[in-house]
Amino acid sequence: MATNPKGPLKNPPAVPPTHQTLFQTLLELIRVTSTNLPPDVRTSVVSGLEKEKSGSAGEYAMKVIQRNIDIACGVSQPLCQDTGSILFFVKTPVGYDQITFSEVAEAAVARATELGYLRQNSVDSITGQNSGNNLGPGTPTFYFEQHRADHLDIRLTLKGGGCENVGAQYSLPDNRLGAGRDIEGVRKVVLDAVFQAQGKGCGPGILGVVIGGDRSTGYSYSKKMFLRPLDDENPDPRLAELENRILKEANSLGIGPMGFGGNTTLLGVKISALNRLPASFYVTVSYMCWAFRRQGIKTLPDGTIQGWIYQ
Repeated sequence: MATNPKGPLKNPPAVPPTHQTLFQTLLELIRVTSTNLPPDVRTSVVSGLEKEKSGSAGEYAMKVIQRNIDIACGVSQPLCQDTGSILFFVKTPVGYDQITFSEVAEAAVARATELGYLRQNSVDSITGQNSGNNLGPGTPTFYFEQHRADHLDIRLTLKGGGCENVGAQYSLPDNRLGAGRDIEGVRKVVLDAVFQAQGKGCGPGILGVVIGGDRSTGYSYSKKMFLRPLDDENPDPRLAELENRILKEANSLGIGPMGFGGNTTLLGVKISALNRLPASFYVTVSYMCWAFRRQGIKTLPDGTIQGWIYQ
């Protein structure tokens, strides 16, 4: 990536004194997300390590991953050099000023980049220039919702480019795979996405899958699946069964950590379903790498932290 010699292409907005608490809270959220995996992910990594054969390449890869996680947390440095797309998922009280939140978050992203919590990752797609501060059209990305509560629910996901590159979207029926417009067809295309990704998505991975919707909602909702804890259970028993089956079958493919072979190809599968048009039947698969950087906080409207979500 080319670095812009003239400095940032977009200057971060100034943060007024009245929003310093929110600014500091968001800066801390970025630091923690980038450097410290939440407990559910750590537990899944340990479980994956225990399933690998002693002395195998898969065991070696999982040990390296576990060691990397511990070092990054200990020195408060990014888990991976690619700190990825910056995705904020924010629920606000009715009437909350989302524009101001976005401006404060952009300032926090620029400061986090300056401090090294984030790599300079935002590149102008036409000129190739790097903004130098992770600000620019589409970066960071915000998904806002309102809820009937008096607090903010702020969740952040950092999604690397390697795993983003192996996401996939299928239109059923898919004659190449013999996949029809049914649950069995969904299973076939999701496993195909896992097979096609082997060794290229920094596995073991986590899948966020959406059945239905259109092309754009499929991808946006599939990334929302990463907000679910890895150890939760889908409230829809049909989807819960499908998640468990795909996880088991994917881990029997022999792809293993980083594509080296082994028993831990995936750490989790999270699936949801959206209504669709009669003419369309999309299945969208977002792939997350082992560096599953996801964290969240609940705050008062001024940004005062009430609690961390993934503990």
